[in-house]
Amino acid sequence: MNKKNILVGQSGGPTAVINGSLYGVICEGARHSDAVGCVYGMINGIEGFLADSYMNLSETLSDDDLELLRLTPAAYLGSCRFKLPENLSDSFYRVLFEKLERLDIGYFFYIGGNDSMDTVSKLSRYAAQIKSPIRFIGIPKTIDNDLVLTDHTPGYGSAARYVAASIREIALDASVYQQKSVTIVEIMGRHAGWLTAASVLARKFENDNPVLIYLPESAFNTDTFIEDVKKALEHTSNLVVCVSEGINDGNGTFICELASDVGVDTFGHKMLTGSGKYLENLVKEKLGVKVRSIELNVNQRCSSSMISATDQEEAIQAGISGVHFALDGITGKMIAFHRTEGADYSINYVPEDVNLICNQEKTVPPEWITGNGSDIGQAFIDYALPLIQGIVNVPEENGLPKFAYRK
Repeated sequence: MNKKNILVGQSGGPTAVINGSLYGVICEGARHSDAVGCVYGMINGIEGFLADSYMNLSETLSDDDLELLRLTPAAYLGSCRFKLPENLSDSFYRVLFEKLERLDIGYFFYIGGNDSMDTVSKLSRYAAQIKSPIRFIGIPKTIDNDLVLTDHTPGYGSAARYVAASIREIALDASVYQQKSVTIVEIMGRHAGWLTAASVLARKFENDNPVLIYLPESAFNTDTFIEDVKKALEHTSNLVVCVSEGINDGNGTFICELASDVGVDTFGHKMLTGSGKYLENLVKEKLGVKVRSIELNVNQRCSSSMISATDQEEAIQAGISGVHFALDGITGKMIAFHRTEGADYSINYVPEDVNLICNQEKTVPPEWITGNGSDIGQAFIDYALPLIQGIVNVPEENGLPKFAYRK
């Protein structure tokens, strides 16, 4: 059998388990030595590969390195945010495929979110045009949990666990003083509030903190917000409020834009931050109580101490499944998670058409949002709890976590 090589890359924002999927691709590729020559890794994704920046992972990673890799957060290979040309006739594609052919690549895996699936879509469509035998597979990754046609995405479970644990700790810290106070926590989420919704898992009993939770899926009104806070302070002296960074007025204006202008990234997405700080100043002005805002920021996606064992195992299996399907001749697909029916949690790994996934966005179902847009219902809790289960023991060195570092 004529062996072909694997090329794998990582793209977009990192997660705590993105390297688990990389680990799965490398290990499964090695197990199929009859069909796979070696595994190359793109340094800084497709953008780096275009500049001939890649490494032979089969030669550089020892067994010990691989074990550390699956426990290491962030993107081991480095990442990028690089948009491929819309026109498939662009010379970009010819140059890229020439590079793939020189490395004798037969299987291409891209680990990432929505924009990364757009890359897989374009490359697989171009391959079909020129009748290239290279198989292109997307491996899902995003703490935002906003990819369609999949129950959830690797990275979300660990980030959700981090959010819930952090909110529980913040709530305890806020409760030590007698005077009334409001703590506003800003959590990642542009148009989809999956991660902010996870803050509800911090509650130990009904009406426990966080009392108020606001997602981008519901139009946000500042006057209503102040009334919600005022009412909640009547029964909860030390109030914790969780908001998505992307909360908006329902007409396209983000709340953070009320305080300042925001820039855009290479994909034209507004770079959001400051919703919590704006609301902090608003509460201070309107209610005159002690108030602070906290932005969880990148901690949500890089905490090795909060890796969910379920999340890690599924990330690894996504990589393994990608190799299986590619070797079976499948291309232009993303590895999706389909949850099985029944009380016991389990999922199946299914290839879904990447063209139906890219440039789409899965939001929190409106029926899961309660309290007139200020709370989260039991349906979400039932959905999310299985995803945050299990402890992962990360090795230590001199009292600190020991990670894999690219040399």
